[in-house]
Amino acid sequence: MHVEHLLQDESLGLRLLWAEDAQLAREISGVTVTDLEDPARFVRRDEVVLSGLVWWSAEDGPGRAERFVSALRGAGAAALLAGEETHGSVPDDLVEACVRHGVPVAAVPAHIMFRAITDTVYLGRWGELSRRHTLPENVRGRLSRMAAQGAGPEAIVATAFAHLERAVAYVLTPSGRTVAATPVASAIPVEKAAGLMGETVPVDADGVSPYERWHLYLPDPDDAPPRMVHELASVLGRCQEARVRARAEERQTADELGALLAVPGVDGAAVVAALRACGLPDDGPYRVLVAETGAQRAGLAEGALAEVVAHAGQGAVGRLADGAAFAVVAGGVEVDALHEVWPLVAGAEPAVPLYGGTGAPVDTARALNGALAEARYALASARSTAAAGGSAFTDAATLTGLDALLTGVPAEVRTAYSRTVLGELRSNAVLLETLETFLACDGSWARTAEALHLHVNSVHYRIGRIEHFTGRDLSRLYDRLDLWAALLCRTDSA
Repeated sequence: MHVEHLLQDESLGLRLLWAEDAQLAREISGVTVTDLEDPARFVRRDEVVLSGLVWWSAEDGPGRAERFVSALRGAGAAALLAGEETHGSVPDDLVEACVRHGVPVAAVPAHIMFRAITDTVYLGRWGELSRRHTLPENVRGRLSRMAAQGAGPEAIVATAFAHLERAVAYVLTPSGRTVAATPVASAIPVEKAAGLMGETVPVDADGVSPYERWHLYLPDPDDAPPRMVHELASVLGRCQEARVRARAEERQTADELGALLAVPGVDGAAVVAALRACGLPDDGPYRVLVAETGAQRAGLAEGALAEVVAHAGQGAVGRLADGAAFAVVAGGVEVDALHEVWPLVAGAEPAVPLYGGTGAPVDTARALNGALAEARYALASARSTAAAGGSAFTDAATLTGLDALLTGVPAEVRTAYSRTVLGELRSNAVLLETLETFLACDGSWARTAEALHLHVNSVHYRIGRIEHFTGRDLSRLYDRLDLWAALLCRTDSA
């Protein structure tokens, strides 16, 4: 199949925005769907690239477009098919970048599903497939019955490839978790698997968060014909949708557990009963996690946290009354493992910040209330310290200094505290600098004078003014701590 064949398919409604005539005759080797700003490592030569343009923004449009198209050019992409649904049209910045780099570009109407284009490419490349290129009829019927009876992905994949003894296939999530694999498949490290998404066939399933969506991956695409792979992906989609329906009841039970843990002094027996209802053991160790996203899409944080928990082990995931997602994980989950998996999970939706927190593990059900409070404080710290637009995960055990501890205090409280304690001093830059230097020099008059290039008498005068404005005595440790905290809150809230 050539690029021009794809553009001529009236059912797709693709609109050519720019290309040279010779480029339209280029043969297509495959298709990659991506919304990464730098997709170079996932694109193979002569592939058509489909993108919903989630990575593009008006603030840095030319720069983002330049990086994206340059990556396509370097990878040898045959053409870019840009979706119009996200921004209403294909940005001019992107078209101009394609002209500069010589990458053909066409617009994909908002109502056209990317799956339709993917199917067209593969069916066109391999021609009209005969029945032997699909799942055998008896296998297709068996898979359909298995999906209807609630069989898991491991059984479905094993059955689908049983007649292809040497075929290797995996069902992966975007964070690199292996959901299922053929019996002969070797384990893939999660970091490596997370980088394979550009080489997979997405499994379409309603109600699934982007963090948990399955992807079918064959290391050697020749192990199975494309049509068979897409048929299997369809069966897996029904399997995952069944799991989503079953999980709805589990989430409701977990929500009830979360409501109990949010009540101080709750009866331990009631918590144990709620843990049992969630399928968790009566005794610990337990670890509590909480999460929020920067987007108000329903279920997004719960989906992300469910994927984190799936990496970690057995757990229950629900939603707290304030909308934050929470999880209680059973067993000895190491916090280092959570730090490793968090960015992999967040990478499934790079445009959406994912914030998370956890506290110390606890051994009893009664202690879970305090563990939740610790985790929520760590979440507040992660939210306030994350880079702009970035994700972060914080362990309450790392908040070992006053500056770190204050990051968990709500921004409004920090601002109010700084305003109250510093008073009129907040508008006097000279005295603020003197106070910061004096405290940093451990209250040494001589070192403060040296640092500010002042006479010691001048330092004494300024400190006197500071004490007048704040009503604090800088010879007292407690007053010094109060003012130091106020300075940290002022800096943190600036």
